[in-house]
Amino acid sequence: MSENDQNVNHMVLEKLKSFPKDQPVFMLNYLNYKELVETTGKTGQETYSDYMKAAMPFFEHIDAEIVFKGKPMGTILGLPEEKLWDEVLIVKYASKYEFFKLLQLKEYPRELRASALADSRLIFCK
Repeated sequence: MSENDQNVNHMVLEKLKSFPKDQPVFMLNYLNYKELVETTGKTGQETYSDYMKAAMPFFEHIDAEIVFKGKPMGTILGLPEEKLWDEVLIVKYASKYEFFKLLQLKEYPRELRASALADSRLIFCK
C-alpha cells in the first residue's frame, strides 16, 4: 500500500498520522482470497501463506506482531446472506511510526500480498 493507491482513504490516513505517538496501533486485515493466482499457479490462500512467510522478517525488523489470525465463522449481527470473506488478521504495531516504517520498506512483499487477494480491507483500530 502506498499513499498513491486509489483506494487509500486519506481522511483515515490523516487520523492515523495525528494518532498519539505513544499508543499501539492495531490493523485489522479482512481478506478475500483469489481462487487462483495466475502468477504463482497457486490458490490465493497458498499465495497469501507465501506472502506471510516472506513478510515475517519485516514484522520482526519493526516492532509489530500478529495478535490474531482466524477464519470468520458466521454473522451473528448483520446480513445473514452476506458471504463472509476468508480470513481476519490483526497486527499490533507498537506505534503509528512502526506501521509507517513498514510502508517505507522497499523490499516488503506487498505485490505478493496483492496478488493473493480478490479484495481486502485494512482497518485502523485502537
